[in-house]
Amino acid sequence: MEYDYHASCVPGELTQLTPLVIRVVAPNPSVMTGPGTNSYLIGKDELLVLDPGPDDPGHIQRLVEVGDGRISRIAITHGHPDHAPGARRLAELTGAEIIGRPTPSDSGFSYLDIARHISDSDTIEIGGVTLRAIYTPGHSSDHLCYLLVKENLLFTGDHIMQGSTVVIAPPDGDMKQYIESLRMVRDLDPSPVALLPGHGMWMDDPQEVVSSVISHREMREQMVLDALSNLHEKGLDRWVQLDDILPSAYSDTAEQLHPIARYSLWAHLRKLAEEGKVVTGNRDDILANWQVVGS
Repeated sequence: MEYDYHASCVPGELTQLTPLVIRVVAPNPSVMTGPGTNSYLIGKDELLVLDPGPDDPGHIQRLVEVGDGRISRIAITHGHPDHAPGARRLAELTGAEIIGRPTPSDSGFSYLDIARHISDSDTIEIGGVTLRAIYTPGHSSDHLCYLLVKENLLFTGDHIMQGSTVVIAPPDGDMKQYIESLRMVRDLDPSPVALLPGHGMWMDDPQEVVSSVISHREMREQMVLDALSNLHEKGLDRWVQLDDILPSAYSDTAEQLHPIARYSLWAHLRKLAEEGKVVTGNRDDILANWQVVGS
């Protein structure tokens, strides 16, 4: 068997990444999902499917065929609709147990029949293979990464994506928690040998990758503060709205992506408010007014 861990992601294509990991990409490519959601089959004689993806009958049947009667567990990184809904159909077809962290009742993603709730540092044993859960809130409050202990590979879900940054959408998404979770992953000891994301290709040099993501978020936060300060200096009202800040804070981002970027901007503003660097009338309202402290 040949292993091609740098293979590109093609919907429907099976890639044997390592002796214990097979990747099948769901047919849901988009601006938000890149080439599609990565579903991973982990193990050998007995298999766990990580992130079965959307409830796409063709994709779920493909996982069943690849599993060839060996699928006994299903785990999810988080409950977003491009990662989790397929779990129910896959469980019905295979009898597999669904494992994950409960999603918040008000998140809109509480549709999963999770048989086993899992928390930080809990392990899943399957056919002599161990997966360890690592709680990484930020992109969503229920987000987990999973470490494949034997091969020291970290499955990152939407915590870290290859080729783009992830959207942090409040109120379930939290920028402060996200950056703290990134730092925790960066400082794992021993460091994983590679990151396997929910969207995109295998990533080498995990510490460098995660450090780059942190630097990007810190750069963006400074751009948000600068944009807000510049608006005040131009003589505008001390209170400005998010959409006034967006063009400058995301001047390096294609304008067609601004409707998506505004949610991460909101997350940055909420973090800055929590840290006392900006003030607002209501941090839970995306239409609220904001100003820099001392302006």
